[in-house]
Parts: sequence; C-alpha cells; structure tokens
Amino acid sequence: MSDPRDMHSSRAPPHAQSLGSALLRDYTLHLDPLNSNGASHVDEELLDAMEKFPDLSNKLNASPQSSSPSKLATSIPFRSDPLSTHRRGTLSAGGVPQQTVFKALASRSPRSGQLTPVSIKASLSNRLHSNEHEDRHAPGTLSSQPDLSQNLRTPLTARFKYPCFFHQRFDDAVNTDRVLDEIAAEDDGYTHSRLMQTATSVREISKQLQRRPIKRAVRTIMIVTKARDNSLVYLTRELTEWLLETPRYNSDLGVTVYVDVKLRTSKRFNVPSLLATNPRYESMLKYWTPDLCWTSPEIFDLVLTLGGDGTVLYTSWLFQRIVPPILSFSLGSLGFLTNFEFSSYKSHLNRIMGDHGMRVNLRMRFTCTVFRSAANSTATPLSTTSSNKRSTLPSSASTSSLSNNHRKEPEMVEGEQFEVLNELVIDRGPSPYVSNLELYGDNNLLTVVQADGCIISTPTGSTAYSLSAGGPLTHPSIPGILLTPICPHTLSFRPMVLSDTLLLKICVPRASRSTAYASFDGKGRVELRRGDYVQVEAGRYPFPTVVGEGGTGGEWFESVRRALRWNNRGAVQKGFN
Repeated sequence: MSDPRDMHSSRAPPHAQSLGSALLRDYTLHLDPLNSNGASHVDEELLDAMEKFPDLSNKLNASPQSSSPSKLATSIPFRSDPLSTHRRGTLSAGGVPQQTVFKALASRSPRSGQLTPVSIKASLSNRLHSNEHEDRHAPGTLSSQPDLSQNLRTPLTARFKYPCFFHQRFDDAVNTDRVLDEIAAEDDGYTHSRLMQTATSVREISKQLQRRPIKRAVRTIMIVTKARDNSLVYLTRELTEWLLETPRYNSDLGVTVYVDVKLRTSKRFNVPSLLATNPRYESMLKYWTPDLCWTSPEIFDLVLTLGGDGTVLYTSWLFQRIVPPILSFSLGSLGFLTNFEFSSYKSHLNRIMGDHGMRVNLRMRFTCTVFRSAANSTATPLSTTSSNKRSTLPSSASTSSLSNNHRKEPEMVEGEQFEVLNELVIDRGPSPYVSNLELYGDNNLLTVVQADGCIISTPTGSTAYSLSAGGPLTHPSIPGILLTPICPHTLSFRPMVLSDTLLLKICVPRASRSTAYASFDGKGRVELRRGDYVQVEAGRYPFPTVVGEGGTGGEWFESVRRALRWNNRGAVQKGFN
C-alpha cells in the first residue's frame, strides 16, 4: 500500500511557509522566553495550519473589535493525535491557539522608545513583507529559514522579555538578571542547594513586585464609567476637569484624558462648556472606543474606573491583551475590587502621580479558548489534507472500520477566545438533564462532572459565583485555579484548588444527553455542543490593580470583612478576670 503522505505533494507558497516559520520563531522568543535551548515547543499543527493559509493577513482586515473582542479566530481546524483514544486526551488542540500567538505578536514591545500602536493586521503584514524579502535570497522552504539554534548565542537574560509591553516596566523594580544568571549557570542540572536558592529568589521577586512602587510619569489617563448613570456622569465630568486643569510635570496644564465616546454628545457631561474654560483642553480631551483599547492599549498610563466590580470586569473585557494599571473608585454595591473612595480622589491621584509612585497587584486572568467539532461549526473547515509529516485517513471510513492504530479522530475548529478575570461557568442551560462534562488536566482525564455545571474561577473570582456555590475564599496573590461544582450529584465532589500550571479542558462528550452553555465573566455566553470543549490556561496578560498604602493583604481582608462580614461575632469572649 502506498504511503498516504505521497498523495499530497503540493506545498504551500514560499511566502506562506516563511510566514508560518517566522510566527513560530517570534512565538518562541517573545512568548516562551524560558525556552533556553532555542527550540520551538509549538506543535507542528500550527505550522501546518499556517501553510494552508497563504492569504492569512487578508483574513484579518476587519477590526477584531467590530463585534466582540474575542472573535479573532480564522476557523482553522485542529486535529487530535489519531493514535490516541478519547480518554487519553485526544481532544487536545495539538498546538497553541492561533489567537494566543496573534496577541503575543501584537503585544511585542516597540524597538524604539516611542509607543507605536500595533494591530494584529499590521503585525502580520509587516512579518509577511519581511519574509518576502528573505524569499528573494533563499528558497522558500522551511529548511532554508534561519536555524533556531542561532538563538543559543543570545544570553538568557536578554531573551527574558515579557510579551506585554507595559509589564516590561517592572524590569527596573527587581533584579531578575541575577536570578536568570543563576538558572543559566547550571547547564548540567541543579544541585539540591542551588534549586532551593533559585526557588527562594523567585519568591523574593514575587514579593518585590508588590512591595516596590513603580514611579512613572502618568501623562495619559483613561476613565471608564457607566455612561447611562446620570450621577456617575457628573462625577466623571468633575474628575476630568480636575485632571485637565491641575498642573503636572513642569507644565501649566494637566494630563491627557480619554473618556467614553458616548459622553461626547452627553448634555450632562457638557463638552462645549468644558472646552470653553480653556481652548487648549480640546487637544487634551479625547475619547476611547473598544477598538482603541484593542489596537493601542500602550497609550494609557493609568485607567480610572468609577463604579463597582462590574465596571472593573468590563474594563478587563475591553483589554483582551495588554492591560494598563487599574485604579478603581468605589461607587457600586459591594466593591471587592474597588478599594479607593472617590471623595479622596485628589489625594490618591496626587500620591500616585507624584513622588510616591504606585504599587500594583498582578491579578491572574484565564485565557479561555473554545474549540468546536467540525461537524458543529458553521464555518467552512479547511481541507483536511496533511503535510508530509502526517498521514491522512480516508474521509469515508468510519471509526468502527478502522483499526485501533489508525482510528479517525474528530476534527476541531478554533472558535472564540476570552481573557477572564473572574470565572468561566459551564452549566446545563435550559436542559432538564444533569450536565455530563469531562474534565482533562494536561490531556489526562481527571474526572467526569455530573452536576448542574462547574465553575473554573481565578483567585480574584473566589468571592463571586464560586463563593455562592461553596468555593473557598482565596487571596488574589495566590497562583491557582479554583474548581467548584454547581450542585454536584455526589456528596464527595468537593471544591478544589489546582495548580496554575495545569492546562484544563472541559469537554462535552459525544454521548451526552444534552448540550452545555459557557459564559466568561458573565458575558459572551456560547453553546457547547456534543464534541466541543473549552481550553483554560493561566493567561499571559495579568490584570494590574493599584493598591493603597496598606498593601494587597490588608486591603483584601478589609474588603472581605466589609462586604461579607467575614468572621464578625456579636460578642467577644470574656476572660477569666
């Protein structure tokens, strides 16, 4: 029998191969900086998908925020390993989601000192143009691309760059070079004492990130508020006018302020009267849109939110990759995430924009990617032909007719992707049946969830839906993943705190009686049909919240005591005396 690989001798155009190889190189250098040996850990499936899209950059002409900040997928199918069985993790995507790679490329720091807005389309177009220039000097094959082993000559400390541009500002706050030099020095393996010293150094870095203030000039401020709340509109107008007129940084005027574009025509905000106060305000008062938050998040030095926790979650929804530091004023109901009183906004901002600087807490977010079975996807899947390293099974063959060594597995299509600050909730929706969900961790089946649903929560979301379902209170500085079942059918299914290094997948089995529904921070509710799954991993773009002078620990305990009456007792036990 002839080798199935011989059936597909046609290759993608040279520029498509160059684009795919360049994307993988950039991903290795910017998204996985600890990959010290220079070899790409990205699966070949992503490269195969790139080769099938010679016009990849043309598919991103539309703005990614035109409908939803999550719809960046180009509907590229991912197939699982045909030699694996379903319960051994065959629902793995076989590679990194494309949207994760696109975000990393768009979030690369500019090579010059200026903040240049970068869009997904521009990043891919520039990469495609640069590789077309290389094609004129070398054949467009993967073997002709620069060898990844050349990265070995690059020092590890030089390649340890966070993919988020803003968070590179932490580089001068801690001495990461010393820790990385210690890691690079042990090429032949760690001794026990060296391992302990490195672990201690890493913990010290985590402490320093919260203790050391970041002193940066805050010249551009974005204000997020409820444009339909009349009382908040008046407060936004008051805050905007104060920011514009208060002299800053050796100038007789204040800083540039971005407000919601909906306030441009608001009679209560009254832009004409504000500009009449000083004509120079016209160049300082600007308006933000969701598109601007996606394409140019680097232009904001600070984001102020006026409202409650819902306003903070909406801000996280706006910034689906890089997030500027967030300072939240408490003008809502509970306020777990809003620790600053608006009545004292002048003193708070003067301290942050002055010599004291700001201290932030990097709250972990989840990157949730929906993968759909090709049979359920409305998008037209790509050709199922494989590259020269993968075999193609006959499309007409059924699973039962194939041998165990050549079992045909379902084709998966990448769907929506969301950056989640609170939680991912998967429930049964309107179905009267108990949800039947398979939970995988690093492609190993952990358990089958039989309940009304399950909650995958961040430590920040431990005081939200997870708490109502019986989940534990978790400090936001703890890197962990909270698994909380919703009304489980077994009494022994208790909430758990998992390691943030796990790659979780929540799958709807093909034999399930009904579908399931997933919601991301209470938004973007989508239906998961039989064979679909959601991939959850710790995000690479945390949510930095500004903390007060008391630090993260004190503020969090105070918010729990204030909002939940945590451990409040009516009377104190009397002593024997």
